[in-house]
Amino acid sequence: MQLTMNKLKLALAVQLACLPAAALAADVAKNNEKTIETITVRGQYTVNETIDTATGLGLTLLETPQSVSVMTAQRIKDLDISSIADAVTQTPGLTSKSFDSTRNTFSARGFDIDKFQLDGVPMAWSLAGDSGETITDVAIYERIEVVRGATGLLTGVGEPSASINLVRKHANARELTGSVNGGIGSWNKRFLTTDVSTPLTADGNVRARIVAKKELSDSFRDLAKDDKTVLYGVLDADLSNSMTLSLGSSYQDNDPTASTWGALPPLFTDDTPTNWDRATTTAADWTRWDSTSKNHFVSLIQQFNNGWQLKVNLNHNKNTADTRLLYIYGAADKDSGTGLLAWPYNSAGFSKQTSVDIQLQGSYNLLGREHEFVVGALDSRQQSEVQTYAALVWPGTGNFYQWDGSVAEPDWATTPEQAVNLDTDQAGFYAATRFAITKQLKLIAGGRYTEWQRAGINYGAALNFGDDKFVPYVGLTWQVAGNHILYASHTEIFTPQNAYDRNGNFLDAVVGSNQEIGAKSSFLDGALQTAVAVFRIEQDNLAQADNDYNDPANNFFPSFAARGAESKGFELELIGQVNQSWNISAGYSQFTAEDRDGADINVNHPRKKLNLFTTYEFTNALAGLTVGGGLSWESESYSDPLPLLLSERTYQVTQDSFVLANLMARYQINPQFSVQLNVQNLFDETYYNGLTQQYNYGAPRNFSLGVTWSF
Repeated sequence: MQLTMNKLKLALAVQLACLPAAALAADVAKNNEKTIETITVRGQYTVNETIDTATGLGLTLLETPQSVSVMTAQRIKDLDISSIADAVTQTPGLTSKSFDSTRNTFSARGFDIDKFQLDGVPMAWSLAGDSGETITDVAIYERIEVVRGATGLLTGVGEPSASINLVRKHANARELTGSVNGGIGSWNKRFLTTDVSTPLTADGNVRARIVAKKELSDSFRDLAKDDKTVLYGVLDADLSNSMTLSLGSSYQDNDPTASTWGALPPLFTDDTPTNWDRATTTAADWTRWDSTSKNHFVSLIQQFNNGWQLKVNLNHNKNTADTRLLYIYGAADKDSGTGLLAWPYNSAGFSKQTSVDIQLQGSYNLLGREHEFVVGALDSRQQSEVQTYAALVWPGTGNFYQWDGSVAEPDWATTPEQAVNLDTDQAGFYAATRFAITKQLKLIAGGRYTEWQRAGINYGAALNFGDDKFVPYVGLTWQVAGNHILYASHTEIFTPQNAYDRNGNFLDAVVGSNQEIGAKSSFLDGALQTAVAVFRIEQDNLAQADNDYNDPANNFFPSFAARGAESKGFELELIGQVNQSWNISAGYSQFTAEDRDGADINVNHPRKKLNLFTTYEFTNALAGLTVGGGLSWESESYSDPLPLLLSERTYQVTQDSFVLANLMARYQINPQFSVQLNVQNLFDETYYNGLTQQYNYGAPRNFSLGVTWSF
């Protein structure tokens, strides 16, 4: 019955989006001049044309009734951003914290971010993000778009936090153009990047672009070294005046030395804090966390004479991880440094996903006004496997004060154990329309029906669960003036859960809903933009233990569905170009997030965050010089509670509020050559960049100096 109702809801949403069929048919001859998914960069830090990340309707940021931030290519360059984790740190309302040298957790509005998109196509992290997804280099991306809140309309399943859309670079130039960037940095950092576009035919209708990057560096942590390789190629062809085809592949390889697994133990055996030096590592000289990402894609776009657009995307992604790791835990004696334990781990695994995404956008006339619609479908298949090799002898740590990572690598079993073997399938259908009630007042309504299923084994646990659900999308915008819009929206998303009730039936999926009201404005012909949002997020159907019906003899531990977490807060953003010389990006976010019992959740992510960065380009006597600077401030955060050894109380590592300052300077020697210096953590602040029941230090003061040749 539930399945029938969900399909009925989807049918109603599709009917709503496609209601005026007769009007559409009568409008076929009309040439709609609206360009869909065109990005115009004004003032280097802003975009003013249409994007598809939130609704699929091809709306501007001003018209979108959700909080959206865009990290443009110029901001990526000015801030010297090299990884997705770096970009998240500089995005309003988002935080990034590290588990170890490879894995990071992202969060927004009190909930973890567990998904991303490639050119708008939903993708999943590998299990635990252990294939290097969060440290992926951004050299191959033109920009990074972030939609905060529940994003189920386009992304399907996940948390009501945010969706990160990575927009690839394309071969748009009809003449040879490109750049070469190389330089040095702290900890023996050396890097070289080339980005070249060229036409392949005389008329420029077939074009190619190649991006390649190599980076080698040591680390502020003892022993650690990084070795990163990035390759990307794309072919863009205009098959006709109305049809374009894109073919491309990317390859990213991380080959580090002395990788860490976990972080630093926080307490001595006498329950006093450890306060290890920032250079202290828990790695051995043989530990590594090699990861590789390979992506292949095909995209076909057909523009019709009536202004409609059909887009078909085929995407295949494979992430692999090969590890030899050592997890150090426990508590050391303060005097002797002994007592810590070491857990060796050896694994090889992969996660691959193939997705087909089809989308039709357009507009229609009804009741004397023009309205927009979108319908689409996604089919995604993901397979994940991990094999582990047991250590025959576990190493010791000895006196950790003298730890230099020279402990011998253990002998490993030659026969692997199948730790993970999972298949995850997702199919979704969505539809939405923007109906112009008046010229100033517009209603967006639609929804998505998603079927999601996972089956297999995960570290000894047999899994076979899933769910299907319809999630609605409703938004209302009111253009109070030409460049000022008020909006309200209700969005949802869901996550299937592997939990059952006292009767043995699976619980319904966890549903996250986001209610948001806000105001957006643009100034100076769109070069400067502001946004204010107030939001409330609720989770329902969260599994809670139903202990009265436990049956340990039959391994039966049921749950009941309860109200989950609630998050409330607000966000402010100012971004763009004040004048021809001055760019600015500023964002502030604040929220509270509590579980059903009123206890704070995700306390390792700060509740308040401020980002500020600005650049100024001089003229006259100092022409060619651009200087910039900024700061990132975070409020206090805490580790998960851990029991004390000498009492019945618990302990939490506390990170007080802190500020990180950074500077940049760029000098344009001539039209072809420029040199840029970036300094991060200018005042050498000591801080934690990750808190679980252990802690990770953030990077000390460091610099990067690069030279760019453009042609």
